[in-house]
Amino acid sequence: MRVVALGGAGATGAVAARVAANLPRVREVVIADRAGGARVDITDEKSLRDLLKDADVVLNTVGPFYRYGTTVLRAAIDTGTHYLDICDDWQPTRDLLALDGSARAAGVRAVVGMGASPGASNLLAVLAARELTDVDEVHTAWPADGDGDPAATAAVVHWMLQISGRIAVVERGAITERPPLRPLELTLPSGATGTAHTVGHPEPLTFHTTFRPRAATTLMVAPAATIAYLDVLRHDIDTGRLTPDTAARALVRPTPGRVLRSLTRHPAGPGTLPRFFALATGGGHAVEARLDHPTLLDDMAEATGLPLALALAQLDSVPPGVHAPEAAIDPDRFFHDLARHHPDAVPTIHRGRR
Repeated sequence: MRVVALGGAGATGAVAARVAANLPRVREVVIADRAGGARVDITDEKSLRDLLKDADVVLNTVGPFYRYGTTVLRAAIDTGTHYLDICDDWQPTRDLLALDGSARAAGVRAVVGMGASPGASNLLAVLAARELTDVDEVHTAWPADGDGDPAATAAVVHWMLQISGRIAVVERGAITERPPLRPLELTLPSGATGTAHTVGHPEPLTFHTTFRPRAATTLMVAPAATIAYLDVLRHDIDTGRLTPDTAARALVRPTPGRVLRSLTRHPAGPGTLPRFFALATGGGHAVEARLDHPTLLDDMAEATGLPLALALAQLDSVPPGVHAPEAAIDPDRFFHDLARHHPDAVPTIHRGRR
C-alpha cells in the first residue's frame, strides 16, 4: 500500500506518517507538504491529482478544512484514492459527507474526522450508546484547559471559529444552529459532576444520522476563567471587533482590557468532570465512556495523528462512500490498537440511572 501523508511535515501529519509506516501492508509513505518531502500546492488541481494518482490512500491533515477539505477529497475521488482526514469543522464535514455518492460510484473509501475529537470521541460514544436499547441524548467532551501548544496557530484559529457565530447541535431530534459556549450541567454515572460548555464540532452533525438522538452536543471541559475569557473573545468576534485570526492572537497573548472584562463573567466550572468522555442516555439509563491518559491528551499532535493512522489499519473493511468515524471504524479494535501505543489508554465504562 502506497500512502501519501498530505501535510506530513507538520506535527500531526508526522505522527500519522510515522505510525502508518509501521502498519502491515504499508510499503511506502510519501511525505507531501508545501515545505518539504514531495512538494505540493493543493490549490493547484493538476499538481494535487498528479500526487494522488499513484497512491492507494491519502492521509489528509491539511487545514483549515473549510478551505481545503473538499478540494482534497474531490481529487481523491477523481484519482480513485482512498481517503482519511482529521476534519474538525462542522460546516465542511457537511460538505464532505455530501460527496458520499461520488465516492461510492468511484469505489473510494473515505472516513472524515478521524482524529481525537472528532474521531476517538465518536468511538467512545459508540461504546456508551451500544449499552442502551434506545438513545435519547449523546454528548462528547474534550479538554480545553490551556495546556495546548500556543504555537499551533491554525488550531487556535479553528478554536476561535468554533466558539463564535453559531454552531450545529441536535435539539428535539433535529439539527439546529445555536450560539456556542452554552452551559450544560452534568452528573455522570461515575459520580463526577460539573458544567461543560458547547463548542462547534462535527459530532452532533454525524450523530444525528448514526444514533438518531433527541439531543447531541460537543462540549469543552475547561476552567471557569478560560470560559469567561473565551466568551469575551466570542463577543468581540461576533460584533466585528476581532477576526478569528486576531482573536487567536488575543488568546495566546491576553490583553489587560479583555482580562478585566472576563472578570465580570461568572460561568460555572467543570467541577470533577473527566477531561475526555462520551455520555449516552436513554430508557432511564445513562452510560459514560471515558479515556483518562494525561500524556496522550496533553499532546495534541499525538492525540490527533495516532487515531488517523490507526483507522488506516481498518480501511479495508470500510465500504465505499464517505463515512463518519462511528459509522465505519470498529471501536473495540481501535482502542485495542491504541493501547498498544499507550498501554494506559483504555476506556472505562460507567453505568447508572438517568
